Amino acid sequence: MHDFSTTPVYLPAWLAAALLAAALGLQPVLADDDAERAMLAGIVHELEGLEPLIREAETQARPDARIRMRYDWLRQDLARIRRGIRDHLDAPRAEPRTFPPLRGDYRQ
Repeated sequence: MHDFSTTPVYLPAWLAAALLAAALGLQPVLADDDAERAMLAGIVHELEGLEPLIREAETQARPDARIRMRYDWLRQDLARIRRGIRDHLDAPRAEPRTFPPLRGDYRQ
């Protein structure tokens, strides 16, 4: 017969954190709308900062490569993502939105 009183019990970290929070009576933190908007604006800024990197990668591409990167498609998708984030930031809160699908495949 096994003595379970000396066997350590291991809990997943997320479960241990949830149990600790429940024991301490902690409430989940509500999301801050302004903080989210600031982070989304930061994402747009970072996406805009990718253009010099894309341009540099494009100059390094071999024109005779069998499989080539479609930089024009990449730029279109990044512009679509930026536009979607900006539309979200500018839109009234209760309005549902739809987005066209991304290409996702940049090889030719």
